[in-house]
Amino acid sequence: MASQDWFDKDFYAVLGVSKDASEADLKKTYRKLARQYHPDSNPGDAAAESKFKEISEAYSVLSDKEQRKEYDQVRAMGSGARFTSGGPGGQGGFEDVFGGMFGGGGGGQRVRFGQGGSGGAGGFEDILGGMFGGGGFGQNTGGFRGFGGPTKGRDVTATTTLDFATAIAGDTVKLAQGNGRPVNVRIPAGVADGQKIRLRGRGEQSPDGGEAGDLVVTVSVRKHPVFERDGQNLRVDVPVTFIEAALGATIQVPTLGGEPVKLRVAPGTPSGRVLRVKGRGVPGKNGTGDLLATVQVAVPSHLSDKARAALDALADALPDEDPREDLLARARG
Repeated sequence: MASQDWFDKDFYAVLGVSKDASEADLKKTYRKLARQYHPDSNPGDAAAESKFKEISEAYSVLSDKEQRKEYDQVRAMGSGARFTSGGPGGQGGFEDVFGGMFGGGGGGQRVRFGQGGSGGAGGFEDILGGMFGGGGFGQNTGGFRGFGGPTKGRDVTATTTLDFATAIAGDTVKLAQGNGRPVNVRIPAGVADGQKIRLRGRGEQSPDGGEAGDLVVTVSVRKHPVFERDGQNLRVDVPVTFIEAALGATIQVPTLGGEPVKLRVAPGTPSGRVLRVKGRGVPGKNGTGDLLATVQVAVPSHLSDKARAALDALADALPDEDPREDLLARARG
């Protein structure tokens, strides 16, 4: 999947991570940036949308072990390189790129790339095959026309929009290709908004008998009216009455695609406390996340005379304390 973009774009810089960042660090950083720049969080902000696309592209390459390895190898050839035929005095041709790698200068000795025979050595395939760890450049990456074998077909891109529950559970969707033929795409469980799914060999055919390109599907996930995704966890706000929060209660909490579960609210539970339901979150490679229920104390908007009198009596019975006293003191420093 090497392309000119790989020379021009520093995906590590886009994500703000080091070149030796672990998979876990990449995932953590991507999730943070995706939440920050997602179009749903920045409606009408073209800059944020552009940034979101950049970080999604960077993560799609660096999160794939094989693509990341190939990207690092290609970038090692020299930033800003161009795979074009350089004329006299021109810059950026094959000879410029590899001449610099093997000791040549812009005006000095050039490296010549001959097309080796079946038993020959020193050809273009031999040089690049050694660099990329394969038996021939054409075999590994499709090569370039006239050098190292047939080219790989172009990739085809597509988009699909899924309901929130479908993205969490996974499904098979049918997409229409440019040629009118439908293609079934398996969406894995736990796919995230903006994530790309690559189908090897489902893109355009090679113009000279090489490997077919890939189909790259970008997934968009609709928002859910109740649940929100937080990494591998799901979040939901659960209202409770003042009496339930003060005296304690057992309440029902909804789950995604299942029956409600019962949770115990301890006496004196404040608004904002998080109750955890193990294993009812988003499935992933490292297991399934949790459901995080945030308690929200609901204040009645209408009180009868009897209820108001009861609250007045409660206020008289409670200690005369200011719950904001400590907050004000800390604000004053």
